Amino acid sequence: MKELSVVITVMNEEENIKPLLEAVRAALSGIDYEVILVDDGSADKTKQQVLEYADERTILVELRKNYGQSTAMTAGIDYSRGKYVALLDGDLQNDPTDIPAMLELLKKEDWDVVAGNRKNRKDGFVLRKIPSKIANALIRHMTGVYIKDYGCTLKVFKREIAEDLGLYGELHRFIPVLAKLQGARITQVDVKHHARIHGKSKYGINRTFKVMSDLVLMVFMRKYMQKPMHLFGTMGFISFGLGVLINIYLLVLKLWDRISGENPADPGTHSFIRRHTVYYNWYHCRYQCEDLF
Repeated sequence: MKELSVVITVMNEEENIKPLLEAVRAALSGIDYEVILVDDGSADKTKQQVLEYADERTILVELRKNYGQSTAMTAGIDYSRGKYVALLDGDLQNDPTDIPAMLELLKKEDWDVVAGNRKNRKDGFVLRKIPSKIANALIRHMTGVYIKDYGCTLKVFKREIAEDLGLYGELHRFIPVLAKLQGARITQVDVKHHARIHGKSKYGINRTFKVMSDLVLMVFMRKYMQKPMHLFGTMGFISFGLGVLINIYLLVLKLWDRISGENPADPGTHSFIRRHTVYYNWYHCRYQCEDLF
């Protein structure tokens, strides 16, 4: 078994493959590692670049189409063989030189997950930093998992935690929450961050809305996954109570009509409110008629 598996998801990153593999090799030279590169349906020459620059430590996992980052991460973790698993972006914005220190912290202090925090982000302020800060604050408040930077892909896990994350859809943004649901002990460290040099970012302002929709799922899983009846049972009791109150109200109205002797079908026995409405309509009609003449 390898000591460390580095899982990297890539899509249309042909210009980044060579410098990425070179950076990983230089950073992890003293570690028994493997690199799992997951090609998430690239339409450029990403696959050819991987095959050209791969060495005996490199494994290529090719997906037939673009399934999304969460599914690609799951595929990479499934193919990995390391005792520890590191997740790394394929756009060279994460720095592989942070991995050894994170791995050492994981082993030395027996953490289950060490998450990266991009201290000095090299992204656009309006379209990337502000939405990210808002999303991070909401996630922390609603899930109770206090990680500064949910958007940083760079993380190192114990293997058993990585295998049970259950990633799908867009849930890679909530990896700390999913790990916490397993009882994982999580810490975070500041990591380096670089501006993108090659290729185009796969993220935009629309991802903020996806985060918000997934956040609802995370809140449900966090609070009710083990005890779903605490939610659905409460909703059922509330609905039952409202139904009982409505039926009691209708029963009281019916009994009141019987006691007062009023017959709702008889126009001559309308209640005060109904007679008031009739008088109002009559005066309104007279006002209109006088106004016409």
